[in-house]
Amino acid sequence: MTRLAQYVKEKRKEYGLTQIDLSQKSGVGLRFVRELEQGKTTLRLDKVNQVLALFGAEMAPTNA
Repeated sequence: MTRLAQYVKEKRKEYGLTQIDLSQKSGVGLRFVRELEQGKTTLRLDKVNQVLALFGAEMAPTNA
């Protein structure tokens, strides 16, 4: 599991949300939420940020 996947799953549970709740509140599909929590490596950054915005977080690319 990636750090992002773990963060989203922990925050979702902390807020008392189901995957369905999270998908509805963030405006992304349930399949996207499931793939995000499973650590899929190819996800759209804009959709990731839609989910993270609910938790007051944001992800951005960096120069590694």
